[in-house]
Amino acid sequence: MLDKITNLQEHADNAIAWLWAVLPSVLWAIFLLIAGTYLIRFINKMIRKFFAKKDYDLALETFLQSFISIALKIILFVLVITQLGVQTTSLVAILASAGLAIGLALQGSLANFAGGVLILLFKPFKIGDFISAQGVDGTVREISIFTTKVSTFGNQIAIIPNGQLSNNTITNYNALDTRRDKIDVGIGYGSNIKQAKEILLAICAERETILKAPEPEVYVGELGDSSVNLTLRFWANNPDFWAAHFYVMEEIKYRFDAAGIEIPFPQRVITQMKAN
Repeated sequence: MLDKITNLQEHADNAIAWLWAVLPSVLWAIFLLIAGTYLIRFINKMIRKFFAKKDYDLALETFLQSFISIALKIILFVLVITQLGVQTTSLVAILASAGLAIGLALQGSLANFAGGVLILLFKPFKIGDFISAQGVDGTVREISIFTTKVSTFGNQIAIIPNGQLSNNTITNYNALDTRRDKIDVGIGYGSNIKQAKEILLAICAERETILKAPEPEVYVGELGDSSVNLTLRFWANNPDFWAAHFYVMEEIKYRFDAAGIEIPFPQRVITQMKAN
């Protein structure tokens, strides 16, 4: 019994001695973690101020800020682990082994990172551009390391992985200064085609935001089953495009009604059979 008590006392003494030995390292690691966290926040703040004074591409700024922040956190992690007594060589070996496993597990994330780099290098779009990609239409709000944030018409944020974005078709509606609209409208076979074309061209001529060069044009696009389908094409500057489009659509209805030009629509006739 006495031997057991003596052994317990020795274990307790050893544990206390070990705690006193590692306590300074633990406290120093905690201090380093707290100080490093505040230092990283300060550095990120200074970087944001630096970019605010420079006229760099906004997408490049957000990407570099995200990359620098993650890199600093990794460095801080290594410093804290090393302070706790983990040997640098052992840590490197562990990180190398873990890196291989994590790399296999996170292939998608690595592809997204590579996609973000490609987007910054080749610039298929920039922040503020209206794009259509991966089934999403909207304005680019942010390009980060792994994802791109797009604001949709409904004021919702769509987050698209950079890997998929860089490897698939992207339509950038703001890449050029002007856009051409195409509006198809059907008129009845008994309506005057020439009059309808004159009305469509008059609508475009009266609207200041519709460009006069290249000139708007109207032609018969199709002789349908129940209508003569006219196609109107006109050009507008990007900021004025949608306002011009909706204005023309509304004016077509008003002016065709006033001129007595019929716009056919599907109708269903139901007849009742009399019983014998």
